Amino acid sequence: MGDEGMAKIIAVCRSEKKGTKKEAVNDGVLRGDHGLVGDAHADCCTHRQVSLLARESIDKMRALGLDVGPGDFAENLTTEGIALVSLPTGTRISIGKEVILEITQIGKECHTPCAIYRQAGDCVMPKEGVFARVIRGGVIRTEDPIKVEM
Repeated sequence: MGDEGMAKIIAVCRSEKKGTKKEAVNDGVLRGDHGLVGDAHADCCTHRQVSLLARESIDKMRALGLDVGPGDFAENLTTEGIALVSLPTGTRISIGKEVILEITQIGKECHTPCAIYRQAGDCVMPKEGVFARVIRGGVIRTEDPIKVEM
């Protein structure tokens, strides 16, 4: 099992408008084939229903001197202890007792440089952000364990 057992959610983040930083909340509801309830990016008809970013990626930006934290990259779920970018698309991960996500995309093209890119000359989301579809919804909370399903 190794270190995988230590993977967990450290923040659940949402925003009502696209293109803005997300507010970290303690818990949320992921709706099957939709996304995080109350979040602007939730949509039944997209493969990018939920976005995930590792805290380890955020730490890289902090090392460049940026004051950033969970939600600042507009990710829904901030994770710790799991190498998200190493998961092939199609991988399913379970979170907590109920939720199952399927990784659908690694990275994304940013059409306009975001505020973080303009500030630091780099941003981790295009390379290290991961997108997923909600296979099975449920309540999601900080500290929920994450497991890669085989």
